[in-house]
Amino acid sequence: MTSTIDATSLQSTPLTPNPARALVCRGCGTEYPLAAQHACYECFGPLEVGYDPALLARVTRADIEAGPRNLWRYAPLLPTGQDPTTRVTLDPGMTPLVPAGGLAAELGIRAPLWVKDDSANPTHSFKDRVVSVALTAARGLGFTRFACASTGNLANSVAAHAARAGVPSVVFIPADLEQGKVVTTAVYGGDLVAIDGSYDDVNRLCGELVETDEFEDTAFVNVNVRPYYAEGSKTLGYEVAEQLGWRIPEQVVVPMASGELLTKIDKAFSELVEIGLAEAPANGWRVFGAQSAGCDPIVAALHAGADVITPVRPTGIAKSLNIGDPAAGLYALEAVRRTGGWMESADDDEIREGIRLLARTTGIFAETAGGVTVAVLRKLVASGRLDPEAETVVYNTGEGLKTVDAVAGQVGPTYRVKPSLRAARDAGLLG
Repeated sequence: MTSTIDATSLQSTPLTPNPARALVCRGCGTEYPLAAQHACYECFGPLEVGYDPALLARVTRADIEAGPRNLWRYAPLLPTGQDPTTRVTLDPGMTPLVPAGGLAAELGIRAPLWVKDDSANPTHSFKDRVVSVALTAARGLGFTRFACASTGNLANSVAAHAARAGVPSVVFIPADLEQGKVVTTAVYGGDLVAIDGSYDDVNRLCGELVETDEFEDTAFVNVNVRPYYAEGSKTLGYEVAEQLGWRIPEQVVVPMASGELLTKIDKAFSELVEIGLAEAPANGWRVFGAQSAGCDPIVAALHAGADVITPVRPTGIAKSLNIGDPAAGLYALEAVRRTGGWMESADDDEIREGIRLLARTTGIFAETAGGVTVAVLRKLVASGRLDPEAETVVYNTGEGLKTVDAVAGQVGPTYRVKPSLRAARDAGLLG
């Protein structure tokens, strides 16, 4: 099914036009109308939103800074949502950019180190950004039910957005997902379907369902409206640049599942520089990717010097990153190679240590994906791949309370005493 949207229908006023002009194949460049379509009919390559450069060039820092304190301040740069009354949203964004001096000292980083903490979003992950953009586009396309294939965080966000909007939802997850993510999806009251299989099996089923008559009214955020969904990730790049005083950091470290988040942060930086909203470092920026060792097909391709991603069957505790056949893997490789960055992976023990290290030095409790990113940051510094003298931003994409089992067996009370002063003294609490 292909539904076509009239871009002008998403404008709030002539002063806030929708800059999106078409869907463009990332492979062959073929263009299509703005519609519910995610693959090219010519080469089967993925589609992304193409913009009118003249409209983007009209956007000023003042326009953005006058906007709301959420991702919609960037509406002039997004493919939907220019009219606030059309938005399907929890108003995510403008999450903290946390100085991480303690973490930098532990790792031997001498330049400023920051953690972009997206666990502060309404459902405690960066997925609120992509879902707000995707479902706003879906409403404009006429869809009346919302859906997704998810490793957990996306399921949380779609269910919550649907509940806020009063729209039915159906989300599909692997049956072995962390219980915290199951509960924080089911609580919103939509349909939750557990599939006996991996995320890739879930995604494959959703790709088949979207073609059936029974699901023709359903927007799968990461299938038939994926081009709009992916654009929401750019706001993580926009915000960092704005929070740094409209500067692009010299280095970023980004967790990878499909690889799309990394590519869109890089795209956001490029757009801001091209239209004159942000200043690039003198020598450009470098993009680094992080994967779990239990699911690292993009890392494996980079290390092998390959231009093909070989799918894997995911294992390990970082389930939010467990996409064995990453749709944007080749584009993540291109971004890392072009910017002179690198990729590494971390095993389960390193992930747990990364979670604890980040918490101990910054007060941020990350889910397993954040543990992957911090563990990889440590490896990149130790190997000399990442410059300790260059300003660096690390992305934490989710809340640790969703994956508490990952470290539950490693942390606990440091003392246990009876409720008396003598017991406290005997335990050494009084010196």
